[in-house]
Amino acid sequence: MSFLWFLLVGLVAGWLAGTLVKGGGFGLLGNIVVGIIGAMLGGFLFGALGLSSNGGIIGSIVVATIGAVVLLIIVRALKRA
Repeated sequence: MSFLWFLLVGLVAGWLAGTLVKGGGFGLLGNIVVGIIGAMLGGFLFGALGLSSNGGIIGSIVVATIGAVVLLIIVRALKRA
């Protein structure tokens, strides 16, 4: 069941990041991938800054979304270069 929650958090985070960065989204699978990679990046960034979420589902979505937004900004900057 935790794997399904992991995918759900990835999907929500990827969709939110695509919406916040004004992207059209990447489809269901693409949003999950962006969200999962964003979750890892967000976890790394929050850990490096000494911050943490409370471990709840909302905290996980917030961290994953912030990481996914950072990921999308980096990808767009690399595409322009």
